[in-house]
Amino acid sequence: MSALYYFHSSPQSQRVRLALGYKGVDIEDHPLSWDDDETFFELGIARQVPVLHLDDGRLLTDSLAMLRDIDALFPGTPALVEGRIDEAAWQALLDWRAGCDAVLERLYAPIRPAWREIGGDADTLAAYKQEVKHRFGMSLEELANDRYDGFAQFTRLSRLPELARHLARNRFYMGEISIADMVLCADLYPIQIHDGVALPVDLMYYLKRVEDCCGLSLGEQLLSQ
Repeated sequence: MSALYYFHSSPQSQRVRLALGYKGVDIEDHPLSWDDDETFFELGIARQVPVLHLDDGRLLTDSLAMLRDIDALFPGTPALVEGRIDEAAWQALLDWRAGCDAVLERLYAPIRPAWREIGGDADTLAAYKQEVKHRFGMSLEELANDRYDGFAQFTRLSRLPELARHLARNRFYMGEISIADMVLCADLYPIQIHDGVALPVDLMYYLKRVEDCCGLSLGEQLLSQ
């Protein structure tokens, strides 16, 4: 049986979890703690998530490539690519996501401790704070205080109000659920956790719509749950 190793706080992981949930794939589920280096050592790969360990022994670590190939990887399951999204539309979404990546990562950093895998343990949280300081040159608190400017920048880059209206009209990015919705739902969901930051209400309905279709709650391991 195939297995998925992941962090709940990782949007890249949640993209794949949503896709597998929609397809109803029977898979070994391996949520990891943030300080789990042993699992990556045993798998023989660098520390990165998600890791999809296929039953033929292959280890896949690129979430976007997993989504692109998901129908071929799990044939006989409901389609998310074939007949749902063409290559041009998929590439346009990836280009949009690449343009927003840096600001999204800055928005994600201060809210990851909201998940138990980081915020549920004092030593893990302390180590995470040091990691964030080294990566961004700012403390967790400074990044949190910068959330309003970060969200405003993301709103401009992503044309967020227009995206919300599009999703309200069409229910899903392509009019029916596809891998595009796995990316959008997983990537947008964490932003709402910021205090004082509000996604357009149409996006909130959209996130719940995708979660329901996939039978998955992205907030299941939040400390507030």
